[in-house]
Amino acid sequence: MQFEFLKHFPRRMKNVGLYTVLVQNSLQKTLWKKYGFLKTDEQFNMIFAVLLYIMEQSLKEEHCTMDDIGAYIDTINMHHFEKQMTYEDCRALGDFIVNVVLSNEGKTMYFDGFNFEHNAYQIMNISYVANRIVYNEQDVKRTSYYLTDDGYNLLLSTLEIENNMKLTIHEMIFQMHLEKQSYDKAVDEIKNVFNLLRIQLQKIQEAMGKIRRNALNYSVRDYQEILNENLETISDTKQKFQNYRDLVKSRARELEEANINVQKLTEKEEEKLNHLREIEQYLNRAIDEHQKILNSHFDLKSLYTKELEALSQMSLIRRFPLRTSLYDKILEQPQALERLEYFLRPLFCKEAEKVYNLNKAFQLQKPVHKAKETDTQEELDFDAGAWEEEQELLYRKKLIRYEKSLACLLGYAIEDGEISLLELSKQLEKETEKQTDLLPTVEVFKEIMVELIRNREIDILALKQEQSEYIQEQSREFQLNVMLLNLVEECPKFHCLRRIEVYRLDDGETVTFSAVLDENGEYRTIRCSNVMLCVTKEE
Repeated sequence: MQFEFLKHFPRRMKNVGLYTVLVQNSLQKTLWKKYGFLKTDEQFNMIFAVLLYIMEQSLKEEHCTMDDIGAYIDTINMHHFEKQMTYEDCRALGDFIVNVVLSNEGKTMYFDGFNFEHNAYQIMNISYVANRIVYNEQDVKRTSYYLTDDGYNLLLSTLEIENNMKLTIHEMIFQMHLEKQSYDKAVDEIKNVFNLLRIQLQKIQEAMGKIRRNALNYSVRDYQEILNENLETISDTKQKFQNYRDLVKSRARELEEANINVQKLTEKEEEKLNHLREIEQYLNRAIDEHQKILNSHFDLKSLYTKELEALSQMSLIRRFPLRTSLYDKILEQPQALERLEYFLRPLFCKEAEKVYNLNKAFQLQKPVHKAKETDTQEELDFDAGAWEEEQELLYRKKLIRYEKSLACLLGYAIEDGEISLLELSKQLEKETEKQTDLLPTVEVFKEIMVELIRNREIDILALKQEQSEYIQEQSREFQLNVMLLNLVEECPKFHCLRRIEVYRLDDGETVTFSAVLDENGEYRTIRCSNVMLCVTKEE
């Protein structure tokens, strides 16, 4: 290669791509103006403020739901940004930042970096945040967000440090602040050290996931790189952290013993004591993270070896498709059932019996139990074409139920321009034959109402404009905006529909729909608050 400084160009472009994709996702949206964020500077200050909050919640291993993000934005807006926003606006802005700007509405994000060694572009995946299902104290299922590896790198990339030097440099800075007794700055540095350990552990877990899916897609070069990073991380970090922890404990004990009554400590001394306790907490967690990296390092090595050995043995295995080699043959010759044992006998081969070793009986035995990994995937031999046709048929039937329910709901609303759920329940008592169309199942009606309330205001013309400008992948799930556009275009009575507004009524009324089927075929009763549905038609 002629220019050695271009050797690691794709890695640099990955860091550039983290910012580029973020800028593209934000600048194309006009929703910022609705909440008073007119300048690009204001928009990105808010985006990174939300990213830092998600990172802080991830470090604390606490839930970070959309309600938490909305409350956080409401607080910093009240004290700092001072925009004219209510709590609902703050929550909607948080939903926009997380699900649109950072997650690209669930669509995969890519950035192409040129690889000068291979003279071609290298496609790199970009992902800032991920989510998981959690349960709050009332056992209600919620979605909690956390930073991915790219999200951490985005926040830490301004340091312009190589990965193998970040941990060492942050540790040196932490030690310097600890010696100078600048405990407030030492807290920030120990957080950065813990961040790097958490990133390394996450890399190992992602690598193990890729190896489990297909070991051939994980190159030896990547394997060697992550092993070297692990060895550099676990070389002497644990002993250093234990020494730091002992030092922090002794200094905290000195402050506590100086005045048995904590009220006699000055405000500055109390602040130092609180910082020392926080440093000790993060040092304990860093030591635990170090131990996890150490254990995962050996698990990664054994897993990679095992998967490669399994792949090398696959060529010795002869496979039979059950449908053609067994089912069809039996249907042609039923008398072959008498000889079925010859086909199935290899499935019931016993393992070799163990031999008792007397020499081992007198040796010190160590526990060798390992947690067996449960195989979460089951390979079935079936006709792929027939299965896909069956799934497509089920998908169409499911969408038809959603479409009938939404069309029936809009049909009632478009007659008078508005209708509430309370009025709708009374109307269904007179027209019982329409209940099946409006309420096919509890789950269908609930999902439609949740999406309507969540969107609040839907502009049909804006949806059409957005659909004409962007190409979206077809989803197997219910999408309110897509189905609304289909109804407006295909049904003549909805051609005049221009705007839909949905909001809850504070009248204290409880709406009840009786004898509604659920997905299991059992009858249920739906009880919900009263909701008003208003539509605007073209004059």
